[in-house]
Amino acid sequence: MQLKQPLWPRFLPTATVLGCATLGPLGRNLPAPGTWGSLAGLMYFTVFFADRYGVIGTLLLSAMGAYVAVAICGEAEFRLGRRDPGEVILDEFVAMPLCFLGWPALLDPLPPWAVFLLGFGLFRLFDILKPLGIKKLQDLPAGWGVVVDDLAAALLTCAVMHGAQALWHAYGAAA
Repeated sequence: MQLKQPLWPRFLPTATVLGCATLGPLGRNLPAPGTWGSLAGLMYFTVFFADRYGVIGTLLLSAMGAYVAVAICGEAEFRLGRRDPGEVILDEFVAMPLCFLGWPALLDPLPPWAVFLLGFGLFRLFDILKPLGIKKLQDLPAGWGVVVDDLAAALLTCAVMHGAQALWHAYGAAA
């Protein structure tokens, strides 16, 4: 199966495509746009996902958001004439909720603010370093390469946080 760029964004005005891909002024006017996109994604998770949908609902909504992001980010690449432009931050935004899959379990032993800070920090680290083959995901065609590496960084963040929480319960709580 070959991944293809969705066609529907071709019919949208350039201002709409770029406005969505850059989250308006966040991607265009601020330094470190990926960090701002991630912060906006953290707020998106907090307002729309935390304590609402559970793992299955979050996965389904994230899959829909990822599809839209693939379409918009790929079209933005085309219109800007650059591969994975830094100002395109919709990918970070839609990936952030995946960092917090299983949200209620992550709240023991840490308070919500600490889980948010840890998830945000780990996601930015993994998004920048792209460890464990995540970097190769950028080679996927069009918008897929822009978005899928961020989804992988978010899932790695989630796995590390749940792994640390499990180790805490196995060893730290007993001490």
